[in-house]
Amino acid sequence: MRKILPLLTLLFFAIGMTIAVSNSAYAAAKISASEYNAGDTVTIEGTIEPGKDLYVAVASQTTFAPKDTKGVHETKKFKKYAKKVGFKRDTRVPVLYYMLTTNPAKFGKTVAKKYGGPSFAKGIYSTTMFKLKKYGKLDDEAKAMLGPIKTKEEWNFYKFLHEKTYGINTVTKEATKRGKVTIFARSVLTDYGKTGNYWDKGTSISLDKATGKFTASFKSFRHTPPNTKFDVYVNAAKIGTFNLKPKGFWLSRGGRYMNPLWIIIGAIAVGAFFTLIGAAGGMLMAAYQVMVVHTMGPIGINAANVLRPSNVALTLFSPLGAFYRYAVVEKRVAWPVGLSFGVGILIGSIWLGKYATRYLPMKSYKEWLAILVVLMGIRTLYELTPKVMEKRKAIKAMVKKFNEEVARAKAEGRAAEMGKIEPVKSSLTDYRFKFWGEEFRINALLFGIIGIGIGIVARSFGIGGGFILVPTMTMLGGLPMYVAVPIGLIGTSFSSIGAFIGYAINRYWPDLWIFIAIVIGGFVGGMIGSRLQKLFSEKTLKWTLAIVLFFLFFRFFKIEIWI
Repeated sequence: MRKILPLLTLLFFAIGMTIAVSNSAYAAAKISASEYNAGDTVTIEGTIEPGKDLYVAVASQTTFAPKDTKGVHETKKFKKYAKKVGFKRDTRVPVLYYMLTTNPAKFGKTVAKKYGGPSFAKGIYSTTMFKLKKYGKLDDEAKAMLGPIKTKEEWNFYKFLHEKTYGINTVTKEATKRGKVTIFARSVLTDYGKTGNYWDKGTSISLDKATGKFTASFKSFRHTPPNTKFDVYVNAAKIGTFNLKPKGFWLSRGGRYMNPLWIIIGAIAVGAFFTLIGAAGGMLMAAYQVMVVHTMGPIGINAANVLRPSNVALTLFSPLGAFYRYAVVEKRVAWPVGLSFGVGILIGSIWLGKYATRYLPMKSYKEWLAILVVLMGIRTLYELTPKVMEKRKAIKAMVKKFNEEVARAKAEGRAAEMGKIEPVKSSLTDYRFKFWGEEFRINALLFGIIGIGIGIVARSFGIGGGFILVPTMTMLGGLPMYVAVPIGLIGTSFSSIGAFIGYAINRYWPDLWIFIAIVIGGFVGGMIGSRLQKLFSEKTLKWTLAIVLFFLFFRFFKIEIWI
């Protein structure tokens, strides 16, 4: 027995060493650096068991569960999706997670994807995306390679956060797009040189199955929050951690790296255009935030609930920048109409708007708005026809006087003077005034009632509502653009105040730096736009308004991919 015991000890030691050496040989891997800048390429290299496929799971240590959200609307949305998709309130997954593999078919497949266009069209553009399998379709090997994702609920939640736009915009914050339309979020990646898939761009994987040697690299997300740490698993074994350092000026609630100066420049341009025609300021600023700033919000808050409050800065402070010239210098603000509009808009945005955002299906709501704005655009162009201009003699006479003044000013080398509002009769239902010597009549109470509807729209989309307000005044009120625009700016100011109060009640706040930048740019833009307006004829302003309305039609119906 004494002779056998040392032999057994030696045997077990040899077996243990063999296993240890084998495992170290087959799981030896390293990360090329412990720290990178956000957006840098991360490289992992090493050796796995010969003949095996490579599975590298990269998971952020920052995790999220539905119970973590502080948003009122997000809480309700997650509750709804949890039942439908199959996860729980405390289901927790990494916010950012990538699977780099030589065998993506283990986890899903490339499928055709239709997108864009109105809901009834079921998509008018075609592309492809990587669709993850259902948990029950994953084999045991695939499940073993998932790293921190262990359960069916976690896989379901991860799948939701990478394939549903709401999940992407609320948690993942990294969107894989075609044009400017989100298709899905990067999940399973493989070598771009072999697939050519747009979502694999920046990913390179080489594996020698005979020896097990591999190199895998991928481009990290440019807007990963500062100092986010990631754990790396190679074929189920955790091999290390790396950190992504900040690169640029971080907008904490915007969820993006962006120099605020670019936001100021964009706000100046949008603010000038907005105060020139009195419409689409909020929509254009939203487009700028989506296209250039890429505002996404903090983890757990939907991007729209940061973008909309930020837009309020533009639709409130651009009019303030324009009011001095419109109201004080040129005296062409019809205050009774503007204030009536404002009161109606406040009621709509603060009181009724909350019910619209809670109960109305936004998709169909936008499509009805699309129909409305295209009809307004057609009507605006129709108003420029000789037949209509002949009927609206006051506007025709005003346009003639304005053109004559422009011609005289040009001949004399001076700036053209703008006509002033001269009240004739002040009544809630019969307000009359003269502009360029021509009398106009309008029912202020009626426009106050219309303002309620505009307020609901403003609250729902985080915009001023000028794209409805100004055409309504030119069509129903028969007002010239030079009068309609200042009134419209009063209305958008009120709607902006009401909308912001609504957001504040629900504790949805803009990013501070985005808000400040838009305030500065919007105010300056308002000053510029109000000075520029008299350089353009009534016809030019209406053409511009019509083009904007058609632009909004395409945007609401998702018939474009650049926004």
